[in-house]
Formats: sequence, structure tokens, C-alpha cells
Amino acid sequence: MASPALISDTEAWKDLKGHLEEIKKTHLRDLMKDAERCKSMMVEFDGVLFDYSRQRATLETVDKLFKLAEEANLKEKIHRMYNGEHINTTENRSVLHVALRASRDAVIQSDGKNVVPEVWNVLDKIQEFSERVRSGSWVGATGKALKDVVAIGIGGSFLGPLFVHTALQTDPEAIESARGRQLRFLANVDPIDVARNITGLNPETTLVVVVSKTFTTAETMLNARTLREWISAALGPSAVAKHMVAVSTNLTLVEKFGIDPKNAFAFWDWVGGRYSVCSAVGVLPLSLQYGFSVVEKFLKGASSIDQHFYSAQYEKNIPVLLGLLSIWNVSFLGYPARVSMESNGKGVSIDGVQLPFEAGEIDFGEPGTNGQHSFYQLIHQGRIIPCDFIGVVKSQQPVYLKGEVVSNHDELMSNFFAQPDALAYGKTPEQLHKENVPPHLVPHKTFSGNRPSLSLLLPSLNAYNIGQLLAIYEHRVAVEGFIWGINSFDQWGVELGKSLATQVRKQLHASRTKGEPVEGFNFSTTTLLTRYLEASADIPSDLPTLLPRI
Repeated sequence: MASPALISDTEAWKDLKGHLEEIKKTHLRDLMKDAERCKSMMVEFDGVLFDYSRQRATLETVDKLFKLAEEANLKEKIHRMYNGEHINTTENRSVLHVALRASRDAVIQSDGKNVVPEVWNVLDKIQEFSERVRSGSWVGATGKALKDVVAIGIGGSFLGPLFVHTALQTDPEAIESARGRQLRFLANVDPIDVARNITGLNPETTLVVVVSKTFTTAETMLNARTLREWISAALGPSAVAKHMVAVSTNLTLVEKFGIDPKNAFAFWDWVGGRYSVCSAVGVLPLSLQYGFSVVEKFLKGASSIDQHFYSAQYEKNIPVLLGLLSIWNVSFLGYPARVSMESNGKGVSIDGVQLPFEAGEIDFGEPGTNGQHSFYQLIHQGRIIPCDFIGVVKSQQPVYLKGEVVSNHDELMSNFFAQPDALAYGKTPEQLHKENVPPHLVPHKTFSGNRPSLSLLLPSLNAYNIGQLLAIYEHRVAVEGFIWGINSFDQWGVELGKSLATQVRKQLHASRTKGEPVEGFNFSTTTLLTRYLEASADIPSDLPTLLPRI
């Protein structure tokens, strides 16, 4: 029997909708009393302990979610991804980021070809190159070692590597491996970001990694040209070949830019931008900073979860459970985001009366053009989210390059003026048909428009203007609170967690110094605390003074 066009038409979906009324009658304080339920909602794999007992769900809910997964053919779709089928149908591509961290002897096919040897060819090349740079056998134009790296990229070419870099920065092994080195990321087209990135750097000791699959990404290439000028002005144009390398597949444009094609590191069209951190996009800059051996451990950890995701049953499959619970929260319980914390996030009026409406907002954003590569898909074609656009007439750090159509700041502001119109007007199927867009892509390229925004344009961003901007938003919050009838100036919501942490703190002290068992907590917290104490039993009970050694 053919599957319905929409998952919401299935019996499993309708069953969950009906089940919602039962869940609305429950409270977590009651659900958490059931030790068997809590035990069933704990999953462990490869040292990772996952506890979802604090979800608004019963064991019956979870069973119904598994049935929804079966209706959606989840397991088959997972296997199709791992088998290299073109599940990215709008671009007619495989989706094989799992191949990027597969073991050297693995076999993963795309279009009838095992891609793993190609992956390892690039990894081996990265290892060899990064070791040459780190050891000082590869030097800059003046013979000095290259100890500082600036990675230029945006979206997935920046966010993933930055995440890993941030996490590794305080790891003892990574600290030792990175001693004397710097890694910076340049993403935003705003010239302020260029200024921040090169502050304190010497072109003689700097290596620039330009990450762009096509070598045509506007923001990335403008930033790349800017840093090429920075290097050339100090060391001469011939220095570019020694101070810039590329992660790209377009060797023609790489060479035209002034980079030796031998110093280009490949990745493939089956690597989605937001899944590219395990490719040369992330592995090259991270290996230059920390050494390939450290980065290889990161790849291996990812591979472990890849195997778990592929083979584990739903009941023990951590990624599957996380995904199903997200669907439950978003599509059934109506929770559109996971966390919001600010002083208008209230459920009662200033007089303590329960509000019959939602108060507070979920605020998020990004500077400049970064947002276009992270959440603009959502705001243009997903949920309707009113937007504030804040622009500045005069940049604090103007950059002008001879021969460019516009200045760097004009490039930034072009997006400031365009995006509100794009949200307001959208793009209709009729317009797309006139542009001869293939019919099967029309739904994907249609923009409904009618999405509200506001714009703030400041003359500059000096101290005075910054004070203006701050007050505008302070008073905006106050006005909202006045209209809603809530107190915009307290945050009792942060207190309960703090008070509960005091109880935990006392327990940890008693267990470490006196060996007392964990008592007075629910089953879930008792299990987690006990695991934590057992796994950290090597910490001495009489703690000596120990300071960070970063």
C-alpha cells in the first residue's frame, strides 16, 4: 500500500494527536515517581549515557513514536543514505558525510564507486601538509615558520570548525599540541571582522586557508581577496603561494587566484555544507592548529556514533530517540524552540494571575551575512519569525579594494537592504515558471512572502550610537511588559535550578569526603549522580589547591 503524501495523514500521526490529551493530564513530578519508567528511558552507548525521563512522555508515547518512525520508513531511509543513494533529490546527490570519518578499510559507495579511498587520500595529504607546517619545514616567503592560521569560510565552512575549535581549546592534549599557535576564523563580510582577525598577526607568520567548494562564494572570496592584499602589501604578490592554501574543487579558479593547485584540498558534492566539518573544510585548519592525531580522534568519535545510528534498534538508538522526541515536542506539544531565557518570559501577571497567552520572545540572530547561511532558510520558507535588521551607514573599519564593484561595507549593506524586501515580497510559482524553473523544483523555490520585519539604520556605531541602540531595546522590553501586565525586571525563573544545585552540591561533598551514598533524589538523578561519582572516584577527598594550566 502506497504511503500517504504527508506523514500527518498517517494513522500513527493521528494516534499521537489523540494521545496528546492523555499527556496534557500528566505532570513530570508524577511521571518521575515511576522508577521503571525512568530506567526504561536511559540509554548508554560507548560511554555516553542518555536520559530522556524528563520529557513529557510516557512509555506508551515512545511506543507510538516508534510506530510513527515505521510509518515513515525511517530505517529504510537511514540505509539509503549509508548506501549512497541520491536522497538529496533536489540536487540529485548522495548524502555521505559518514564516509568522511569511515575507517580506511570501509566500503561506502556513491554512483557505484567506493569513495573511502578518495577520502583517505585527502586526509593523508592533510596530515603530511599540516605536519610540514607545524614542524617548520614549510615556511613563509621570508623563511619564518607559519604559526598563525586564518580560515576563511562561511556557513558550514565556518560554524562546524569553530565549534570543534572552541571545544578543543581547553582540552589538555590539544592545548599542548597547539602551544605557540593561533587559529582564527573569518566568516562575516563586515570589514570589522577582517580587522579583528588580523589584529596582532604578522603576515610573515600567517597561513590563510580559503574554504569554498566552487571558489565563487561572494563573502568568502571578498574576504580572501582582502587577506591576499594584506599579504601582498607586506610581502609582495609572489608571497601568496606560500601563505595561502585552498579547500576547493575548482582548481582553475584556485590557480587564477594565485594559489598553487597542489595546495588545494578536495571535497565532494556529496558533502553538504553544514555537514562538512569532517572533510578538509574542518580537518585542515584544525590539524594545522592541533595536529592530525588530535583531529583523527575527533573523526573516530564521530564514526562510532555513525555505526551506532546505522545498527542500533530504535529503543537503544540515541540519535533516533533524540529526533523522535524533537518531533514530539515541536509537532505535537507545540514547543517551537528548546530554550529561552530573558525577563519577559513569564507565565503570570505582575499580580500573580496565570496568563491566558504566551509572553516573552525567543531572540536570536547573527552579525552581517552569517545569518544567511544558518537560519535564513527557516525565516524565508519555514516558520514566520518577525525580524529586526540593524545597519550602520559608516563602518568602523572601512575597506576598499581597487577594482571591486563596491566596498566591503557596501557589500554588507546590500544584504541589509535586500533581505527585508525578500521577506516581504517573496517569490511566486508564476514568477518561477516564467524563469523556466523545472516544475519539480518550483515548490522548493517558492517564497510565500508576507513575513514582517523592521529595520534600524544608524549613522555610525560609536559610543553614543551604541548607547542609543541599547536604550531602544531596553525600553522596548519595558513597553511590552507594561502592555502584557507582567514584571519585566525580575528573573525568578533562574532561582529554582540554583536552589536544587545547592542540594546536589551538598551531596557531592558528602559522597566525596565521607563516602555517603546518594540519597533524596529521584531515580534518574540518583543514577546520574552515582555514575558521575563512580567515574570520577580518582579525585582526592581532601582536594589540594589546583589552578588551571592553560
